[in-house]
Amino acid sequence: MTIVSSNRFRGIDYLKITVFGFAISALWGSLHSIILPLRLLDFVAASEKNTYLGLLTFAGLILAMLVQPIAGAISDRSRSGWGRRRPYILLGTILVLCLLPGIGLYNSFIVILAFYCLLQVSSNMAHAPYQAFIPDLVPGTKRGLASGVKSLVEILGGVALLYPVAIFMDRYSAGEGGFWLWAALTTLAFVLVVAMAITMLTVRERPGGGAQISLLSALSRSFKIDVRANRSFIWFLLSRLLFFIAFFAIQTFALYFLQDVTGVASPAEAAAKFSIVAVGGMLATAYPAGHFSDRTGRRPIVFGAGFTGALGVGLLFFFPTSYPVIMLAGGVLGISFGAFISTNWALATDLVARGEEARYLGLTNLATAGGGALGRLVGPIIDWVNAYRAGLGYSVMFIICFLCFLAGALLLMKIRAGQPK
Repeated sequence: MTIVSSNRFRGIDYLKITVFGFAISALWGSLHSIILPLRLLDFVAASEKNTYLGLLTFAGLILAMLVQPIAGAISDRSRSGWGRRRPYILLGTILVLCLLPGIGLYNSFIVILAFYCLLQVSSNMAHAPYQAFIPDLVPGTKRGLASGVKSLVEILGGVALLYPVAIFMDRYSAGEGGFWLWAALTTLAFVLVVAMAITMLTVRERPGGGAQISLLSALSRSFKIDVRANRSFIWFLLSRLLFFIAFFAIQTFALYFLQDVTGVASPAEAAAKFSIVAVGGMLATAYPAGHFSDRTGRRPIVFGAGFTGALGVGLLFFFPTSYPVIMLAGGVLGISFGAFISTNWALATDLVARGEEARYLGLTNLATAGGGALGRLVGPIIDWVNAYRAGLGYSVMFIICFLCFLAGALLLMKIRAGQPK
């Protein structure tokens, strides 16, 4: 493991260790918010679209939840001359590039499901080692700042391609041919290749020095947590799980909500604008919240993020047909999410077991992907309630999200974080 003193870790180094997150966020933000919801309409009945989208993403995220701790455990004990992290970033990226065309090649739910699941496995093979750059390379007193930069870069990645991808996919859904779908997928692939190359060429790791470990051993120990010694980490996972259930439910079904309830003419473009407004809120809070948490502690900021998220959901619940209020709610949710993801990640780096950074940060995906998976299961609930009364299912979704934000914030009271090491 490389330890870098505070005076040696420069501003550009924060970008070097986080640029890969830009591409990962661009990939999954575009797939989940724009490409997959419209792609499914090619072969799924409109009355069942929320169900199929929810089940598709649920299955893939369950795999993501399982893969990250295993990939992290193997990475922690890698002995590659390239370091412990970069070989897996390279391998995972290559596999993603091979699988991404499958999203556009077949008009079959089962086949799209298979490619989506394999994409989740491949992406998370790279994502788990990437996440360990901060505890590996950043001094403990700078991890809040580094987490703020990481969140800022990932937020920018999540929104940078949304609008062009939305324009491509609106033309595709209007029946102008598959060219626009391939334009969207190619754009995502190009950004991923560039970010991977920058990471491989600029991040300096020492050769891996961990003990070699077999795949069977990694499988057997990847999910083990000493509960008595890491009780705060368990409460952290539960809190994070609830936050992400709310965030992912809103992200996943926003396009259908805008189409079915708000009644916008171009739902993909409206969903992209909603996301862009949300990102504006994220950009306003992600970096300063992470930086500020180095001085004030993590919990107060994450606690405030939970109540701010509940406020944003309340606006969507009470004003579902007002486009200006919906955009305002997007900004409020963005402020909440920006403060949450940077400060919550800094809290994670404080709580991880030393020497097992990638594995423990991979375990956070039990909450991240697990929350995403459970959030997607709101889809069948929406369709079931909508069958009783049109649009009512989205109101039920907002109630669920409201409760998750509040409960996630209150669970933070159980966490006793030690000082960063």
